[in-house]
Amino acid sequence: MKTMTCKQLGGACDKEFHAQTFDEIASQSREHGMEMMVSGDPAHMEAMQKMQAMMQQPGALQKWMDEREKEFDAL
Repeated sequence: MKTMTCKQLGGACDKEFHAQTFDEIASQSREHGMEMMVSGDPAHMEAMQKMQAMMQQPGALQKWMDEREKEFDAL
């Protein structure tokens, strides 16, 4: 079982996610992000805006995800 925080995964808080695979931890992070979006949390909204800006650059999001996966694998 590996652990990463919301901040490590591009978010805004220290909430911890625990999973066996990167896909599982990424899914938990997305779910948390959606919950924070619904609640209107300002810090998470800002983090989401940064992610959306990254999506406008071809290949940037995939590169970022690959880097997070390498970080997960190294744990």
